[in-house]
Amino acid sequence: MTGSSPSFRPMETVTLPRNMLTDALGRRISYLRISVTDRCDLRCRYCMAERMTFLPKDRVLTLEEIALLADLFIARGIRKIRLTGGEPLVRRDITDLARRIGRHLGDGLEELTLTTNGTRLAQHADDLYDAGIRRINVSLDSLDPDRFAHVTRNGDIRQVFEGLRAARSAGLAVKINMVALKGINEDEILPMIRWCDSQGFDLTLIETMPLGDTGEDRTDHYLPLTQVADMIRQHHPLTPVGHRTGGPARYHSVAGMNARLGLITPLTQNFCSDCNRMRITCEGKIFMCLGHDDHVDLKTAFRTGGLGAVEPLIDRALRLKPAKHDFQIGKGLQPAVRRHMSSTGG
Repeated sequence: MTGSSPSFRPMETVTLPRNMLTDALGRRISYLRISVTDRCDLRCRYCMAERMTFLPKDRVLTLEEIALLADLFIARGIRKIRLTGGEPLVRRDITDLARRIGRHLGDGLEELTLTTNGTRLAQHADDLYDAGIRRINVSLDSLDPDRFAHVTRNGDIRQVFEGLRAARSAGLAVKINMVALKGINEDEILPMIRWCDSQGFDLTLIETMPLGDTGEDRTDHYLPLTQVADMIRQHHPLTPVGHRTGGPARYHSVAGMNARLGLITPLTQNFCSDCNRMRITCEGKIFMCLGHDDHVDLKTAFRTGGLGAVEPLIDRALRLKPAKHDFQIGKGLQPAVRRHMSSTGG
């Protein structure tokens, strides 16, 4: 685990920025995803290698540094922040960070959310709600305990179910994220939609993304969501709806259900034309696109020159944001980027 002191200095008034965040293609950037750690207590096969080397503590931003950078981005016009990892809830004092950022809610920040694998949610759900979080994403690729253990390399699904119960009790709205994996969980997609509907959750299906070497060939398990949607329509007609949560998912109503179905399709249906996102890693690097290795290092500038030194780097990142990602998948093809999803944040 990484850690830092839970105490924060009084919030500074950030007056540096005046220009809003707009990239070279005119896309308005209003959504920031902040990875608080590259560490995780699971080893999902599509995400990580079984044996991972994580960053040493001195290369990771402190929670105070993350909070001050969040202040700066909110002052520049970020309206939504999602805390990610790795698994954000393995970061000690994560709820103190959420509480600090949550102070901006209603005063520049419209929403603070979090993505988690759910294994530690039972211990943190109430504190997350108290910090101002009202909605979370929980990654869950199977409802079967043995299959869940296989995908996560020995995860215990009972911890996730306990966390989901705690989240519902705390008042948190839940969306389940499920990576569609050919030959692994494709037979569970319909049961997962029906289960989510019974639990009062929405569901988002995600195509596997070629990020980092996981020790396995993702091509073997790539399942295009165009095929999945056709399969679902044989049982439940789908109707596109305008619901948006700030990310790339496109939502559909499902006949006979209250649960909404989201589809994230980086490979079959590119969604980059209206991208509104930037990502800061726990190492303080800002990535303009999940599918590119280009980045700008904020940490060094921040530690040597404070927020004033960070300001021009944000503008540089905006100028460098590409038109679209370069994801592709197939036998013999290398991943689009070398880093793992856990190092960037989902």
